[in-house]
Amino acid sequence: MQLYGALLLLPAAILLATFAYLPTIATVINSLFLPGFRGAPTEFVGMENYQVLFDDPTFWKVARNNLIYAVGTIPTSIALALCMALFVNGKLRGRGFVRMAYFTPTILPMIAAANIWMFFYAPQIGLFNKLLGALGFSGVNWLGDPNVALGSVIVMSVWKEAGFFMIFYLAALQGIPPELKEASDLEGTSRWSFFWRVTFPLLMPTTLFVLINSLINSVRVVDHLFILTKGGPNNATNLLLYYVYENAFSFFDRTTAATITVVILLVLAVVATLKFTILDRRTHYQ
Repeated sequence: MQLYGALLLLPAAILLATFAYLPTIATVINSLFLPGFRGAPTEFVGMENYQVLFDDPTFWKVARNNLIYAVGTIPTSIALALCMALFVNGKLRGRGFVRMAYFTPTILPMIAAANIWMFFYAPQIGLFNKLLGALGFSGVNWLGDPNVALGSVIVMSVWKEAGFFMIFYLAALQGIPPELKEASDLEGTSRWSFFWRVTFPLLMPTTLFVLINSLINSVRVVDHLFILTKGGPNNATNLLLYYVYENAFSFFDRTTAATITVVILLVLAVVATLKFTILDRRTHYQ
């Protein structure tokens, strides 16, 4: 019986080891070596690559950008997703159409979504600048001004992610027993009190799941940066994974790319552990 169970798990274990564990181990090993040039063997340098990375001001600028991006997208997309789920979970005319409208951005390929928003942000013919011009305001170079470029990318990301997180909250809301709402109505509890004392605590498992996913999403941004800004202007929108992509495939510096990847994995592991440790105590599992 144990052999039968092991054989059932074997295909998934092989895929996980091939595409997750082995690449991670290889990346860690590559970050400890310097590549050889003109046929020379690789040289073990230990933590020297990490020291060089931490002395690089561009890396810290990119890390700061990613922190701003995470702070701008994670709470906003989660709060917006929860509000949308609460709205479409109630009695609403055309509720199915509204749900579909909220979820539509999620099913769009990221490249297509980035091209749509590039039209919105275009300096001369863009929708946003046309609206500003109609209101008597001057246009904004949304993707070319370092002061607003990262914010513009954040807005697009929230638009793309909120509908995806809404689905999980909507499913969780529909799983809450209606008897709880009926009992609160008999007690004369306000909607606000019922939400904070009953609904939101019961949504904590979903919130924890969404938090982890939004954290991962905040550091795996490549495709729409490639379409919208290519990390510019002057690295104003460059984020960590796109910086890895640049080093690996534009600068052909695989060692630096591996080192940055290891740093990203460590940061994600620490933050995810803290989230599970802190939020799990406040999570009520049904």
